[in-house]
Amino acid sequence: MSDTSDQDARYKEAAGKFGPALQRLARASEANPERRRDLLQDMHVALWQSMAGFDGRCALSTWVWRVAHNVAASHVGKERRTHQGRVPIEHVAELPDGRSLAAELEASDALERLHAWIRRLGPPDRQILTLYLESLSGAEIAEISGLSPGAVATRISRLKTQLKKDFEEAKHD
Repeated sequence: MSDTSDQDARYKEAAGKFGPALQRLARASEANPERRRDLLQDMHVALWQSMAGFDGRCALSTWVWRVAHNVAASHVGKERRTHQGRVPIEHVAELPDGRSLAAELEASDALERLHAWIRRLGPPDRQILTLYLESLSGAEIAEISGLSPGAVATRISRLKTQLKKDFEEAKHD
């Protein structure tokens, strides 16, 4: 098997296992649907390119998350520099048939508020929280982020406390 076919096979495995998680990371990193699609595509391109250097010294999940978070962090930094001071246009989504309009709007609003809150975090906290929301263990997050497991646990606790506080304050406003 050639190097390119090995790279393709490893990419297909990674994309199959982590594709939905990459979509969630892109949504947590980018509010604009068009730029979100570009970010997701950039993540997949970087992941495919990186598979040429993947040697198995770390878990596939660790490799994928490192690549994806590096691309997302670069994207966020570039977007902040490029679109500083601009206000995004809100898009209206079609409502699914047969569901409670109020429940759909409430769930959608809560999820969008969460993603907006996550996008306001600095890159290290955004990375830790998105990995936590993907149900990775503290040890896995530590390996990916380069922090100690204790530092990860502390940050997660602080982020959860701040999230609760911010959402409660928004409820009262």
